[in-house]
Amino acid sequence: MAFRVHHMNLSLPTTTSCVSSTTQFGFALKPKSLTFEQPKRLYFPLRAMGSSASSPDRTTQEAGDYKSVSNEEWKKRLTKEQFYITRQKGTERAFTGEYWNSKTPGNYHCICCDTPLFESSTKFDSGTGWPSYYQPIGNNVKSKLDLSIIIMPRQEVLCAVCDAHLGHVFDDGPPPTGKRYCINSASLKLKPK
Repeated sequence: MAFRVHHMNLSLPTTTSCVSSTTQFGFALKPKSLTFEQPKRLYFPLRAMGSSASSPDRTTQEAGDYKSVSNEEWKKRLTKEQFYITRQKGTERAFTGEYWNSKTPGNYHCICCDTPLFESSTKFDSGTGWPSYYQPIGNNVKSKLDLSIIIMPRQEVLCAVCDAHLGHVFDDGPPPTGKRYCINSASLKLKPK
């Protein structure tokens, strides 16, 4: 959406630009005028702690071409809740997910592409109501800056193979990593040992 507004009597002596995660726009506030400009895209790499540019450590199957799977196809493969969380970046309510309190030994895999993501030996009780892990399996998890809540920037956690939204990672976890991967149960499938 592009529009221009000229010569409004505003006396704001600053210049400001805004970028949000869903819309991109820029505007300049000048004394006694307000001008909206065409959107400008900013391109810069964001690398979060724990992410890697190397290829994922797939241990059970080769990575498929998941980037080309349409939303309609994902809707057929997943339950409504799984689709909402993994493909639309939703969040399940705390203390309601299948694995938040699970103590079953095994590996937690991506519900979308079956990539192994977390080992049960790295799971800990964070008291948050979501399954929490202090370390992912290899490079099978990546993270990126999440500005969906502008006053609370976070690091979103994604499956490195199919880009499924898993949850978020925080710097308040236990040793040895100090990380807390706070993950939605609906994005996981436990394969017991």
